[in-house]
Amino acid sequence: MATKQISIPRGKRRSASKRPRATEVRPRAAQARGNPEDFAEDELSALVVRGCLIARDAVFNVRDFLSDGSRLAFLAIKDCEKELDQIERKIDDQLPEAITRVGEAKARELLACLKFITDLERIGDLAYSAAMQLQARREKLPAADSRQLVEMASLLCEMLEQVHQGFLQRDVAHAQSVLRSDPEVDRLCHSLFHRHLAEPNSPSGQKNFDILLAAQALERIGDHAKNLAEELCSLSEGRSLRHNARKLSTA
Repeated sequence: MATKQISIPRGKRRSASKRPRATEVRPRAAQARGNPEDFAEDELSALVVRGCLIARDAVFNVRDFLSDGSRLAFLAIKDCEKELDQIERKIDDQLPEAITRVGEAKARELLACLKFITDLERIGDLAYSAAMQLQARREKLPAADSRQLVEMASLLCEMLEQVHQGFLQRDVAHAQSVLRSDPEVDRLCHSLFHRHLAEPNSPSGQKNFDILLAAQALERIGDHAKNLAEELCSLSEGRSLRHNARKLSTA
């Protein structure tokens, strides 16, 4: 499947302060139906959709931060991490009551929302961690490292866009795209580690340890995106496909 470009103009960094608050996302269709069960499900789903977009924005800003060290991008990453924490707390608060008022099918949807936001919140933490590792760095990133880290962040940004679209459409094709991309993120991370560790006596090895930690954080974001893709398959197919993820990645 050919990947499509993400339609966020370069340099237009979306900070949490400029986005509508998560509490303002209202499931209008559910309100119009007046069905409390549908309202609970739609409200939590709307929060997950918002979380997908914020996680994608966090990684988009990591890519910008890696490219030019933008202070604005760094602050936007921090804002995204805080907003994902708020959304996770909101879902944690609302889900116990909501799940007692729905049937089995809707309960599965609500549990999927909980699993989604858990991984999305962790992605926000890791994006901030990657930026923090390099934020205090005095030396410019070596060109080879910068190129690989930016490539990893670009792949992750597209993977999270696929997760977002897949959750909206309940389409496993988007999950398959994510699963196909994850090995490339791993390859880039391992290549970067191998290059640094192949020269253990290099005087630059110690001061570049922050680069390895940033790469590891990005690689772990890929793991969480893979978890989201597997959960998307479960949500779309109505059964757990986590143990069959390898088959899906080659479909």
